[in-house]
Amino acid sequence: MITRTNYTIQQSPHFEILSENQKERIYNGMMRTLQYTGANVHHEKARELFKKAGCKIDGIRVYFPPEVILNALSTVPVITEVFPWDGDDSKKIIIEKKRSYFGPGPTPPNFIDTETLERRKYLRKDATTVARVCDALPNIGYVQSLGSISDVTNGLADVYEFADMIRNTTTPIMSWSFTKEGCRDIHRMGIAMAGSEEEFKQRPNYIFYGEPISPLVSDFNAIDKCMYCAENRIPQVYSPCAIGGGTVPASHAGQLVVALSESMVGVIASQLINPGTCIIIGGVQSILDMRYSVYSYGAPELSLLSAAMTEMVHYCNLPMYSTSGCTDTKKMDMQSAMEACLSINAAMMSGANFVHDNGYTESGLTGDIFQTVMDDELISMARVIERGVEVNEETLAVDQIHNVGPGGHYLYEEHTMKHFRNHWMPTLMDRNSYESWEEQGKKTMKDRIIEKTRELIETHEGPINKVSAKASKEIEKILEQAEERQQKGS
Repeated sequence: MITRTNYTIQQSPHFEILSENQKERIYNGMMRTLQYTGANVHHEKARELFKKAGCKIDGIRVYFPPEVILNALSTVPVITEVFPWDGDDSKKIIIEKKRSYFGPGPTPPNFIDTETLERRKYLRKDATTVARVCDALPNIGYVQSLGSISDVTNGLADVYEFADMIRNTTTPIMSWSFTKEGCRDIHRMGIAMAGSEEEFKQRPNYIFYGEPISPLVSDFNAIDKCMYCAENRIPQVYSPCAIGGGTVPASHAGQLVVALSESMVGVIASQLINPGTCIIIGGVQSILDMRYSVYSYGAPELSLLSAAMTEMVHYCNLPMYSTSGCTDTKKMDMQSAMEACLSINAAMMSGANFVHDNGYTESGLTGDIFQTVMDDELISMARVIERGVEVNEETLAVDQIHNVGPGGHYLYEEHTMKHFRNHWMPTLMDRNSYESWEEQGKKTMKDRIIEKTRELIETHEGPINKVSAKASKEIEKILEQAEERQQKGS
């Protein structure tokens, strides 16, 4: 009997953009930048924390020596889990290298109305719609809102959004907030849905998203929220929106150096406060279109830079927050499909961990749930490629090839019955004959996407009936208290 030793029977075909030498040079560029250029940190307590750890402080500027960076990187956990609040672990997130989850993005001011198909301001009801549709989509691994609510009390869009979303999906949510107060409100809601503070610590049900300002600035609210999440062991993102040629160098390597440096400030803060707390970095990486002064979400550079940043983040043994499924065009069309397909495939093949903005149109100014539904299909196609080819005695099928022989066919083979079910099956793509397509109404891809989205909105009510009366009452109480706080502050 022949035994195969160290024989890989299946290998996911992830690609690499950077050589080991290039990664090392970019990494060293980040180290030099943080040590000699530093970053502005607009938070006195954070600066005191950094000073105590051995950083040099000059006003608001903080200079980070290599040993501080290395110490922080050494304590970020290799694996973190985030859980559905209903206890069904089929939607559990496992944060580890090369495992990818796709979701929408946060905060566009506009939304494509699901009835009129017209662009309008994002409303509170849209958060529920997005949550319920995403809850039904099999390839959406976490949920963001695709917008910022315009019809609630100013300054409370963040907490209302989370309150409505977490009650309408069991898929883990990636939240955001304006301030630490909103961050705390969201945390309290997460605890209410988990059942208790201890249960939340054991099974966190959301991830918090925070963002420094490019170039090399951690403003007060960003680092304040980062520190709160670290104190409470809330898994969090700390990643910039780097604009090549605008807020960072136009050269790709220079952009990667600055963006990596910006995120690293949050990594250091979180690990100084609570070593072992989960933090995810990376962010949106693309270029400024100098003709229109537009930050391009459909540029091929977004895919290139995001994949390269994924490699750099993994080089640092950290999880990556990436971007895909987005477009610069104004409504879902051929351009949006082309741009989304390219970025989704690049994100999948690079092994990014959290891939957001699936559903962004108009260069990030408008959320479109129809685009998200289309992206869900594209993600499922990309997963087929990412899974690679399984090679073993069963899949080689040498015996079946011998039995059928030249000139035969495999339609009635038991082997075929077993394996054809692994072939990818579309839910939106058209493979019908022309005659069948005519009989079914000559529907275009756009028609099918709109039909599927509206059907999900109409028929998938989500888990709202699973929410306990106690949790729902507590969430309403938190919203009332947030309103009172806002009134006193205004």
